[in-house]
Amino acid sequence: MVWYNGFILKKRIVLEETMKVQCVICDKIEEIDDELPLAKKLRNRPIHTYMCQSCHDRIKGRTEARIATGKFKLYRSVHKDDEW
Repeated sequence: MVWYNGFILKKRIVLEETMKVQCVICDKIEEIDDELPLAKKLRNRPIHTYMCQSCHDRIKGRTEARIATGKFKLYRSVHKDDEW
């Protein structure tokens, strides 16, 4: 406790809370900050999965290489604008 102008103030002890996550591709276990939006998303919606940065970079690099070949075709749904 700390005295301040005759009042007693309680010290807040802030502990770094971390969350252990496992990469779905390489099964590497990492710790992320518990306050991150990603941690909240993983906690509240179990369908979301975690991928480590090295796997993410590897997939990104390979995808960009496939796009650069010109044979890669990305199928996206066509959205029509409603005039309503």
